Amino acid sequence: MQSKNKVLILLVIFYTIACNPDDMNSKTYKYLALGDSYTIGESVDVYERYPVQLIDSLNKAGINIDNYKIVAKTGWTTDELLLGIDTAITLEKYDLVTLLIGVNNQYRGRDLNNYREEFTQLLHKAIEFAENDPYKVVVISIPDWGVTPFAKERNIELIAKEIDDFNAVNKEESIKAGVYYVNVTNISRQAAKQPELIAFDGLHPSGIMYSMWVNEIMPFAEKILARK
Repeated sequence: MQSKNKVLILLVIFYTIACNPDDMNSKTYKYLALGDSYTIGESVDVYERYPVQLIDSLNKAGINIDNYKIVAKTGWTTDELLLGIDTAITLEKYDLVTLLIGVNNQYRGRDLNNYREEFTQLLHKAIEFAENDPYKVVVISIPDWGVTPFAKERNIELIAKEIDDFNAVNKEESIKAGVYYVNVTNISRQAAKQPELIAFDGLHPSGIMYSMWVNEIMPFAEKILARK
């Protein structure tokens, strides 16, 4: 009789530990966001940046991001992000890496072949930071700034075409590398009829638009971290 009680107690303890959600969600993750003004969240509050909103959404879903790093600066091109990475990042590894870069290459009239070369270098670095696992990397497409008030005196059709050309390159290279790819360009173009999607500076996305991006990124992030 006494041995049966001991077995019963052990079963209760095992069941309690196995079903405790706190134990299930105790694992923590590290996130690295690479980019430019869109990643650093120019003209929005810190909590409205898409990386910060993504972390918040993941935490609410029971996926605990306890360590994150943003390497991004307004105006950065691909070569400037490469330099920024070299000075800002050690050999630390991350469970999730996002990469969004190229709008300033297009804005400055940079060559597409040059963009391909430098974007590919950045993609390889992103994969390296993700423990050499391409399935931990998410590339985000370049938004179309041609629909913003900032561009009202410019050739918006040309801007749209060039943005599409740059995105064709980063999508092609992303597919080759085997990483995830999220298209937010179509969302950015909704700002032509929804001014609330643009920040007060008339150029960058508002927190509302960033939350729409996060809705697109979130399924990939959850899939990546569920593998850990």
